[in-house]
Amino acid sequence: MSTADTRPTASWRQDLVAGLAVAGLLLPEAVAYSSIAGLPPGFGVIALLAGLACYGLLGRSRFAVVSATSSSAAVLAAATASLTPDDAGLRLALASGLVLLTGLFFLGAGFARMGALSAFVAKPVLRGFTFGLAVVIIVKQLPHLLGVTSPFDDILRFSLALYEQSSHWNPLSVALGLGALGLLMVLRPYRSVPGALLAIVLGIAAQSCWGLDRFGVALVGNIDLQFRAPSLPGLSSSEWLRLGELAFAMLFVLYAESYSSIRSFALKHGDPVSANRDLLALGVANLASGLFGGMPVGAGYSATSANEAAGARSRLAAWFAALVVLLAVLTLLPFVALTPLPVLAAIVIHAVGHSLKPGELRVYFDWRRDRLVVLLAITGVLLLGILPGLLAAVGASLLMTLRELSRPKVAVLGRLGEGHDFVDILAHPEAKPVPGLLIMRPESPLFFANAEQILSMVQQRLQPSDAPEEHPPRFLILSLEESPDLDGSSIECLLGLARFAHARGVGLLVARLHEPAKAVLARANAPELPRESLIHWSVDDAVSSALASLGAPSAEAGLISQPPSTSRSGKHIALP
Repeated sequence: MSTADTRPTASWRQDLVAGLAVAGLLLPEAVAYSSIAGLPPGFGVIALLAGLACYGLLGRSRFAVVSATSSSAAVLAAATASLTPDDAGLRLALASGLVLLTGLFFLGAGFARMGALSAFVAKPVLRGFTFGLAVVIIVKQLPHLLGVTSPFDDILRFSLALYEQSSHWNPLSVALGLGALGLLMVLRPYRSVPGALLAIVLGIAAQSCWGLDRFGVALVGNIDLQFRAPSLPGLSSSEWLRLGELAFAMLFVLYAESYSSIRSFALKHGDPVSANRDLLALGVANLASGLFGGMPVGAGYSATSANEAAGARSRLAAWFAALVVLLAVLTLLPFVALTPLPVLAAIVIHAVGHSLKPGELRVYFDWRRDRLVVLLAITGVLLLGILPGLLAAVGASLLMTLRELSRPKVAVLGRLGEGHDFVDILAHPEAKPVPGLLIMRPESPLFFANAEQILSMVQQRLQPSDAPEEHPPRFLILSLEESPDLDGSSIECLLGLARFAHARGVGLLVARLHEPAKAVLARANAPELPRESLIHWSVDDAVSSALASLGAPSAEAGLISQPPSTSRSGKHIALP
C-alpha cells in the first residue's frame, strides 16, 4: 500500500490520540472554571461539549479547542454578581442569558464581516488585563487551597482576610494543593501527558483511601448534570437590556483571546485564517452553550497548545475529545465528585499561570510606549474589579489614541541631495527647501478632530512675516499620504486653505492623494482646488509641475540639476 493510501488513516489515528489527551485536560478544567464562575460544575461540562462539537463542525482552525476559559469564567462571575449577588436561581438564569446574547453578538459580527473586531482592544490593554485577571483568579482560588473563606469580594480586603486567618489554614489542604501544583509543573514540558487528569485521579484515590474530608478537606461534591431541552431563561426586558451591555464586554474578551490563539497557531503552521468564519463558529458555539445551560466558550491558548502538542492534524481531534468527554460524564461523574477542592484550585492556578509573564509587559517599558495603558489595565482589574477594570483600560487606550491623533504635527519637506526624495528638514538638516515652493506634510491622518489645527499651521506659514524671506513661496505643495480618506470637516478646512492661498497669489497642489480622498475632492469641484491640482502621484511630480509653471532656471540655488519640465500628468499649473 502506498504512502498516500495510509496517510488518511494515520491522520485520524493521530487525531484520536490527540482527542484522548486533550479530553483528559479539558474535563478537570471545565469543572474548575465552573468554580471560578460561581456556577455548578455542569455548566462547564455543557460548555465544553457545545464548544468542541460546534467549532469542530464550523470552525476553520484545525488546532483550536473551544471550551470555557478562565478569563470568560471570571468575567461571567463578575457580571452576574453585579446584577444579583444573593439570588442563586436568578444568577443561573442571568448566566444563561449572557451566554446567549454573547452568541448572538458573535453571529451578528460574523454576518457583518467584522473580523477585525479584536483590533478595538489594543494588545497592551489585553496583556495588562490578562495579567491582572490571572492575579485575581489565583488569589480567589487560595481559600480552596488554604481551607478557609473570605467574606469580601474586592481583592485587597479579600487577601487581607486570608492573611488574618493564617492560624486557621488547613495544613492537609495546603499540602494537597501544593503537591498537585508541583506535579503539574513537573509535567508541563510533556504536553501530551494529561497532567490535570492525573492530579484529579490521584486526588480521588487519596480521598477514597484516607477520607480526606474527615480532616476538613473540602470536596467538589455532587455534580448534577442534566441534559435539558434547549430553552430561554425567564428574564425581564430590563434584565435582557442590562445583559446586552455586559455581553459586549464578554464578546471583546472572548474574541480577542480566541483570535490570538487561532492566529498564532495558523501562522506557525502556515494555515489559512478566516476571521469572519470563526466569528460565526464561536457564535453558534456560545448560542448552543447558552440554550443548553452552559458557560461562555472561546479558544483558550493553553487547551489549543495542548491539542497541537498532542499531534492533532484536523478538527476531528475536537470531535474525538467531545466524544471522550461525553462518555466520561456519563460514567465517571460520581468519581469526579470526590475530587478534593485544593487539587481543583491547583489546576486553575496552573492553567492561568501562563498569563503571569512579566517579560511580555516589560517590552512596553523598554519601548517607552503604552506603559500607562498596561499599568491602568492591571491596577483597574485589581482595584475596580474585572469588568470596570477592562472598560477603564479600553477607554484609556482610546483616549490616548485620540490624543495622539489630535496633536497637530506638520513637517516641512526639502529635497534630499539631487534626487527625487523629499524628507523632513528638521530630521534631515542636509535636505534643502526648493526656492519658491513650500512643501508640507501632515504627520497624521486628517479627520474632524485635528484638521482645523493642522491646516491652520500650514496657513500660518503662508502669512507674511516681519523678516523678508529670500524665496517667498509661490506654490504650496501639500502631501496627504497619511490620509486614506477625508471626512466632511477635513474637506471644509482644506477648501478654506485653498481659498486663503488663492487670495494671496499662492498656488496649491495636493500630492500623494489616495483614491477615496481624490474622488471626494474632485466631487467638491472647488474653483480654488481644480482637478489638475489633485493628480500628482508623488511630491517630486508636484514639484516638477510647480517649477515648470514658474519657469525656474535649471540651476537655481544649485538645487535643480536639470531644466524643470512639466509634471507627469503633462499639464502646467497656472498661478492664481
